[in-house]
Parts: sequence; structure tokens; C-alpha cells
Amino acid sequence: MIVVTGGAGFIGSAFVAKLNAEGIVDALGTSEKWKNLVKCRYADYLDKGAFLALVDRDKVPFPVEALVHMGACSSTTERDAGYLMENNFHYTCRLAAWALAKGIRFLYASSAATYGDGAQGFDDDDRTSLALKPINMYGYSKQLFDLRVLRLGMAERVAGIKFFNVFGPNEYHKGDMTSVVFKAFHQIGETGRVRLFKSHRSDYADGGQQRDFVYIKDCVEVLWWLLNHGEVNGIFNLGTGRARTWNDLIGALFAALGKEPAIDYIEMPMAIRGQYQYFTEANMAKLQNSGCPVLFRPLEEAVADYVQNHLLREEPYL
Repeated sequence: MIVVTGGAGFIGSAFVAKLNAEGIVDALGTSEKWKNLVKCRYADYLDKGAFLALVDRDKVPFPVEALVHMGACSSTTERDAGYLMENNFHYTCRLAAWALAKGIRFLYASSAATYGDGAQGFDDDDRTSLALKPINMYGYSKQLFDLRVLRLGMAERVAGIKFFNVFGPNEYHKGDMTSVVFKAFHQIGETGRVRLFKSHRSDYADGGQQRDFVYIKDCVEVLWWLLNHGEVNGIFNLGTGRARTWNDLIGALFAALGKEPAIDYIEMPMAIRGQYQYFTEANMAKLQNSGCPVLFRPLEEAVADYVQNHLLREEPYL
């Protein structure tokens, strides 16, 4: 049986759709993310607290061959450090210890937020990972577990994935953390225009800030490959390896809708200016050299698929 934590969330539920999973762990609460599971078949659903209690007592009542740990608070603006430490770091530590003791394949979600302002580049070489300095508490909570993996020699036994800017179906429940594609699609529907942050650096034009945008469907294929290649371990970047501007992204969105771009540039809130990343681009050599054969869709193709096969059809989930 395969257990997916965060199985009703964005990346987790997309992977469940790929697996047609047999076991899922999450916390549904009062959100709308239960809809992500409507089309899926699975053997059981456990609240994340109930599952952890079973793990701690070594009483998980079913055989587990793999644990895909996608569950976490993914809000980059979360200020409750204690919550992030418990939910993102300590929870992961306990699951990993149990999985490794049982010889269970363990995949977990790290984040490109660990790279901080990007001053040290975006290379997933272990030596670089040891020196990274995240600029928000979310990134720090992910960095702490990456450091634990490296310090305890777990990198030869687990696979961690540093997700870059993921977008696509199954994200609609994420509120402020939904992708700009999702937000902009609805802005266009309401006003015909899109709002982007102005640049506050002279070396980047308004809307010229760059991100490594990666489509959820491609991420799922990488997770599937890693799940089936237990000999491949370590901490890997997961992006396309090519940074594109916000203007490129919005241009692709308008093109998918058959419209001319209409963009308004607005002031960036002071609260995020100090921790805003102007450039991210995954170095994908490590994953490619591991033998992973997944090819990533060009941005325009990915945006068109999301818009035309999901958002316009009002089927925002897989």
C-alpha cells in the first residue's frame, strides 16, 4: 500500500490521481480540498494526527511499501514559527524515522524557498544545500529537514524534492497561495485585465521578475518515476530548468484565452518586499543525471492545457 500525506492538497492529490492511490493521509478541516478526491479511489482516509499517532505507536494497521510525504503548511507568509516547526519539521522527522526503520520507500516535499534570495544560486548539490539561508519561516522549516537528511546520512535512503513554482489543476483551495495563473484567470474573467507587482529593483522591469514555473502534471511524472526507482535517492530540484518572466506567464494565459494582454502593474506590499525572490531557476542536472526521463512542457503549452482543459471547463481538479 502507498500512503500519501497531504493527499487532498495540491501536489498530493494530483499524485493520488496518478496513483489511483490505496492510502491517503491529510487534514480536510473546513476547506474545499475534499473535492480533489472525488474522482479518486483509495482504501482509507486518515486525519494527519490519527496517522501520526499510529506511526508513533508502530500500529499502522496495513502494510506500507511507500510513504509519499507531501503534507505541510505551504504558506510562505505564515508567521507562527511554532506551528511550522511542529507541522513541517517535527512531523516529517517522525514519519521519516518510522519509514526508514521499516525499510519503506520515503519521498518528501522540500521547497525552492530553501534557496532564500538566490544569492547562492539554485544548485541542489549537497554542499550548496548546507549553506542556504531561507528568507521566510516556511523555507526555514523545509531547510531544517533537508539539513537533517544530510547530517544523518539519510540522503542515500530517501528522496527529497525541492519544488519550484508549481501550478495547475487541484490548487483552487489554496486561497492566497494559489498560482498567479489561477488568480489571473479569474481577474481576466472579472475585469479583462491582470495585476502584477511592480519591480523595486532597477535591474528588473515591471513584470520582468523571473520564476521557474513548472506544471503539476510534469511534477507528478517525476514523483511517479522516483517512486518506482528506489535506488535513486538524494535531494533534487524540481523545476523546468528555465526561468520565465511574469509577463511571459500572463502573455501565455491571454494567448490561451485568445485575448490580447492587458496588464496593470501595482505596488508590491511592504510586508513582502524584503523577502521577495526576483529570480529562481532550478539546476536540473542532478535529477537528469539520475536517469529521470521526464520532459517538461514549455510554459505556453502547460498554461494552455491548464486553461483550456480545466479552468475554462470549470474542472479545476484532476
